[in-house]
Order: sequence, then structure tokens, then C-alpha cells
Amino acid sequence: MSAGKCAYCDKGETLAAFGIEVQVLDAATVYLFKEQSHPGRLIVAPNAHVANLTDLSDADRNAYFADLARAARALQKAYNPDKINYGAFGDTAGHLHFHLVPKYKDGFEWGTVFAMNPGKTFLDEKGYEEAAAKIRAAL
Repeated sequence: MSAGKCAYCDKGETLAAFGIEVQVLDAATVYLFKEQSHPGRLIVAPNAHVANLTDLSDADRNAYFADLARAARALQKAYNPDKINYGAFGDTAGHLHFHLVPKYKDGFEWGTVFAMNPGKTFLDEKGYEEAAAKIRAAL
């Protein structure tokens, strides 16, 4: 898939259907995943269009993982989950990205693999902005 047809590169309607930009970091952009069955769920995608982790140079990979860790620390600070699950995807999107999925012992799907899009919990615009602001403040 070319960068010209990539939701993360185009930042248009396709991306807006599932994510809200929280903040652009040095090597990656942090997005709030609109489906919020796992409160605070994020996506972290490299700013450069790459399909695979192996497409990144060592320096670019290290910078991306530094931003991924920064997002995880912000998620931990903002939402205090019991665990953060990480999923690396990109087979249909064509752009490498990680989902950071906060899990709570008394919450949705504890002890199981997280559903990609359970379709259960969506916020209104004010709720999305409040969640994004909470993460932004922790970054």
C-alpha cells in the first residue's frame, strides 16, 4: 500500500473514523482509539510511512520505541491501568502501528486477549477531547 492511500499518512476521514490525534511526537503520532471499552486505549504510529518494524533503521526504530514508551508512561500516569497490553498491527492498514490497551482487573476483558474493536463503548466529542487532553497532559 502506498503512503498516498494510508490513513495514518493522509490523516483524513478514514483515520477520523477510528482515531483522534492526541499529539505528534519526535518519531510517532499518538492517537486515541475511538472505541473506548478499554479507557485510554491508544494507537502509536510512526510518523514515517513504514509497513514493518524491519523497515526502520536502528536509529529510527529506537526513536519510535522511545515514543511508544513515552505514550505508555503517559497512559499509565493518566489512567493507572493494572496492565497495558501491546499489539503490533499493520496488515490491512499497510502502516506499522501499536495499540496500547489498558487493562483493569475489574474491567472489560481482564485475563483475555483484547478484541480489536469490540464496538461497545464510544464517547461524545466532549468525552474524546477530555480523554485526549488527559493523555496530552501526561505526555
